[in-house]
Amino acid sequence: MYRNILPWIEGRVVPRLLLCAALLCACGFSWGAAHPTEPLVTILVYHRFSDTADDSMTVRMSTFDSQLGVLRSHGYHFVTLRAVVDWLRNPDATLPDKPVAITVDDGHRSVFDKLLPVMLREHFPVTLFVYPSAISNAAYALTWEQLRTLKQTGLVEIQSHTYWHPNFKIERRRLSPADFRQFVHLQLDKSRRRIESQTGGTVDMLAWPFGLYDDELITLAADEGYIAAFSLEAKKADRHARLLALPRYLMIDAYGANTFARLLGEPDTRPLPTVGSTR
Repeated sequence: MYRNILPWIEGRVVPRLLLCAALLCACGFSWGAAHPTEPLVTILVYHRFSDTADDSMTVRMSTFDSQLGVLRSHGYHFVTLRAVVDWLRNPDATLPDKPVAITVDDGHRSVFDKLLPVMLREHFPVTLFVYPSAISNAAYALTWEQLRTLKQTGLVEIQSHTYWHPNFKIERRRLSPADFRQFVHLQLDKSRRRIESQTGGTVDMLAWPFGLYDDELITLAADEGYIAAFSLEAKKADRHARLLALPRYLMIDAYGANTFARLLGEPDTRPLPTVGSTR
């Protein structure tokens, strides 16, 4: 087949580019088959913020600032988690290059005391996943009034982390199958209703406690009307990701600038050695 078309092409003065194009067409190549590369979405999850590394789930503000610097220097664009979910559900939706969404689990008071000033200064959106049993009850937790104030900034969305943050694997072992399903229903339904009654809006996103999920839990969450749920798998999300098991990078204080950059698959941000340096 190709021997028949090559003399026809070469018998005329045709630029090399047209020769290549003719060969590709003869091989069945479709110019319309190429699509722009879809973005990979980075979703980060934090828990607590402090000036000191108080425990394994606390990120110092200095570390957080360095992580923001890495995102800026590598061209990431902050987006709402809602925009990510809409993009995953709607093939016509778009996101900017290198989108990143910030989430914070549990509803600790440091969100108000430490994170809020940085959010207002840098103007990036945050989604909070809270469990209502702690709100306005536990000494470490935010109050409902603080959550409403956070939401009024226009930068914060408040979603469910179940009602009291149970370990579903443990609960499944101690309960009958029917009782376990009822327990999950209570955790998902009561959390949603409490958050909506206190802060308004729609609660239809869920962070799995401890990042634990399975097919049964995903089915139960879908039955309760949740459209997206989030785990603790350290990878980026694409349009093939399961909506009720979306991955997030768990942020810890050990992720300084260079470690954080490598975690995201970016080059190191450390400065190059000066001429004559022995390092």
